[in-house]
Amino acid sequence: MSLLHLSFYSSFTLSCLGLAFHRTHLISALLCLESMMLSMYIALAIWPVETQMASTALTPVFMLTFSACEAGTGLAMLVASTRTHGSDHLHNLNLLQC
Repeated sequence: MSLLHLSFYSSFTLSCLGLAFHRTHLISALLCLESMMLSMYIALAIWPVETQMASTALTPVFMLTFSACEAGTGLAMLVASTRTHGSDHLHNLNLLQC
């Protein structure tokens, strides 16, 4: 395994661990999701170069599009929950209550 692959795998794993263990604020969960998307984007951008396949060159663009949509939705949820609940603490957000 090359150093480049190790850095992608370790950044994705650290993002997953951050999402699993540091769930106090919604903004920290969103930042962990964005770092997961960033590591996946970089890995998908390097993959066609390593395999010399031109047919998968548009895959990172689709990934970047979905990541931007996810970021916009997450920020909208952050603003909405802060306005209704007063803070972005995840323990205040209960999905069973409407």
